[in-house]
Amino acid sequence: MDIKVFLTVFGAVFVAELGDKTQLATLLFAANKQVSKLTVFVAASLALMVASGIGVLAGSTLSQYVSAKHLHYVAGIGFICIGIWTLVRA
Repeated sequence: MDIKVFLTVFGAVFVAELGDKTQLATLLFAANKQVSKLTVFVAASLALMVASGIGVLAGSTLSQYVSAKHLHYVAGIGFICIGIWTLVRA
């Protein structure tokens, strides 16, 4: 396992997930006193693992047809568009 890649991916995903809709939804589920916190944790963790697995599969499939350089450009443009859209709607 490449520790540098591991730490980069972990850091990027961790920062991206802080304060987003997923974390807020999990917070709301856990705030319910009648719900097991372990159940919320396990369900949220599994959901994030499945979503990440889909991302890994999609990325590995796309990389067979599109170069990494082009994928980086498309992702960068996508993030810029989302940022502009967020600013316009704010």
